[in-house]
Amino acid sequence: MRKIVYIFLGLLVVNCGTYKKKTSYSKNKSFGETRKVTVEASESKTVEIDESDHEDNSSPNGPVADKIINTALTYSGTRYKYGGTTKKGMDCSGLLYVSFGEHDIALPRISYQMAEEGRRIRINKVKKGDLLFFKTSKRKRRINHVGMVVAVEGDDIKFIHASTSRGVIVSSLREGYWNYAFVKATRVL
Repeated sequence: MRKIVYIFLGLLVVNCGTYKKKTSYSKNKSFGETRKVTVEASESKTVEIDESDHEDNSSPNGPVADKIINTALTYSGTRYKYGGTTKKGMDCSGLLYVSFGEHDIALPRISYQMAEEGRRIRINKVKKGDLLFFKTSKRKRRINHVGMVVAVEGDDIKFIHASTSRGVIVSSLREGYWNYAFVKATRVL
């Protein structure tokens, strides 16, 4: 019986989709060629953000994006609380609602409504301050999670968000779970 339990647990861990790859295609309008971008999962859980690197990674409104990111980073480590918007507890859309709001940029309070704001951009064009949207629920078929890009390092995109298990953290889009759940990116700045 113990052997069956271990086999079941092993299959459960393997099948949870933690380290999947996602491939997307984009067309280069200038040259008419298709470019393939593959983002592989990363096993690393630590995240380093180089805040001094502003040349290629800054958004069109660089200083504003940096201020919003710095505001969001002040909530790092805040526990997750559904509907929360304070240091006592915060959810993903609450984090961005507060961070943008402190800099006089109004966003809707709910993630799927946030997804309707701004203009959609290709993942290989994201910059600091852009929003990333995810579908993490198998039952609901709409966007239910949002994060904000804090750094772009090659093909690795780091974003801040509030996860239900770890609170406000910075994650990588290369992590299989987030890569698999990713839906779209938008620019509101």
